[in-house]
Amino acid sequence: MKVLVGLSGGVDSSVTALLLKQKGYEVEGATMAIWSKGGMATGHRNACYGPDEKEDIEAARKIAEQLDIPYHVLNCAEQYERIVLDNFKSEYIKGRTPNPCVWCNALIKFGVFPQMAHENGIEFDKFATGHYARIIEENGNFLLKRGVAPHKDQSYFLYRLKQEQLKNIIMPLGDFTKEEIRKIAAENGLSSAEKPDSQDFFDGDYNELLGVKEKEGNIVDTSGKILGTHKGIWNYTIGQRKGIGISSTEPLYVLSLNSETNEVVVGFADKTFKKSLVATNLSWITEPPKSFTATAKIRSTQQPVPVSVEMSGDTMDVTFDDLQKSIAIGQSVVLYDGDTVLGGGVIESAK
Repeated sequence: MKVLVGLSGGVDSSVTALLLKQKGYEVEGATMAIWSKGGMATGHRNACYGPDEKEDIEAARKIAEQLDIPYHVLNCAEQYERIVLDNFKSEYIKGRTPNPCVWCNALIKFGVFPQMAHENGIEFDKFATGHYARIIEENGNFLLKRGVAPHKDQSYFLYRLKQEQLKNIIMPLGDFTKEEIRKIAAENGLSSAEKPDSQDFFDGDYNELLGVKEKEGNIVDTSGKILGTHKGIWNYTIGQRKGIGISSTEPLYVLSLNSETNEVVVGFADKTFKKSLVATNLSWITEPPKSFTATAKIRSTQQPVPVSVEMSGDTMDVTFDDLQKSIAIGQSVVLYDGDTVLGGGVIESAK
């Protein structure tokens, strides 16, 4: 079987290619080039989108040489900008908190990228990545499951994958811990063994990505009282405590961002907790019933917590057993049955 591995130059994808080759697969490597901002100066190492992309490509090329596998670079920059960055910009300017990694995975990394590889004459049967998640086939149905290492599990970012994608994907790292992967890389002399992990999709000044001018507005409390001013609601995130610039008897948190009034609403810690949310733009790996219980994550680093779910057409109401802090509009809520991903949607409101 021929397998194409998405090589990023990091340790995870490097060990993915190594493990598959050791198992006897015919392996090739490919990197998707997505940087398109020309002379933009910001953006640093340890992010998947930045001006130093060429260094990551050379690191991936070196890994391919070490493993003695063919290597390709595919330019996906136009699609990435149109599908991921335009959405990111639109959402942020509206005062929402988008998750570009969710859209990149579903539409670019597991969509445009392998499709482009086929169109460029690269022959392969399966596409593999270094994600810490597992894909299991049961009775002809493909399930997406959490990685065995809870602190590295990446299934949250993959909930929008479809059956036709899952059946053609291999994720060998879901049964390993990060420490085990670095050990394998070191034992096999891979140059990526000590390379730091990517921490975010972009490690730089978001204002340069957004390409917008300052838009001064008010910072207000929950009663509407003006406490100060800001230079753009997109400079704030839900739950933010530091950098608000307002003195108070106790810490203030960003509670909401109102694009219509151009206001940043702040309040004390007790106001950050919510009991329920409404999500739309739903995507399911396993189609759910109208009403069910599950566990859910509202951010990637969270452990799943118990919820009750009510479906109403294309809308989903999620009620938590316990209050949740700083539910961010625009982020994803992902639902689980045990360690199996059911699907999820984009958070539209919380109360």
